Amino acid sequence: MTVELFRPEPLMPPQAYKTYEMRAPLSSHFRPGTCAQAECPHFLNGWRVHVEALTPDLLQAARTSGRRYREEHVAEGHTYLVFEAGQACFRASQHRVRVDRPPLYLVRDGDHRGNPLGTKARLHQRPEHWIEDFATHQQAIADELNKG
Repeated sequence: MTVELFRPEPLMPPQAYKTYEMRAPLSSHFRPGTCAQAECPHFLNGWRVHVEALTPDLLQAARTSGRRYREEHVAEGHTYLVFEAGQACFRASQHRVRVDRPPLYLVRDGDHRGNPLGTKARLHQRPEHWIEDFATHQQAIADELNKG
């Protein structure tokens, strides 16, 4: 499922904007984690797999995975393997959990359309400096608006 963002059409070119963001990249701010650490819904609640939707090799892999399940026949063409809660899901190797590291506080020229001037992003070392930068920028905009 793709979710599209609603963005009003900007009134000015990208170089007239500044973007403030806090980032937590996967490579530096997350580590692999277990289903329990990631609070995986399948681990917490259990899950079911539609048997008829699986290829024979995937069905065999699910049945021989070592996970506890029961087979539930609901209707013709609707059979499920129902896996109980408290065990690793089939995507356990993909789970990531945050490490105890503050986000990166970035300020860059431009907006979602890009940075046409190609200026380097500024990385603030402390969140209060990022907030001060943001407040100063907002005040400059307000001052310009007040000029008329």
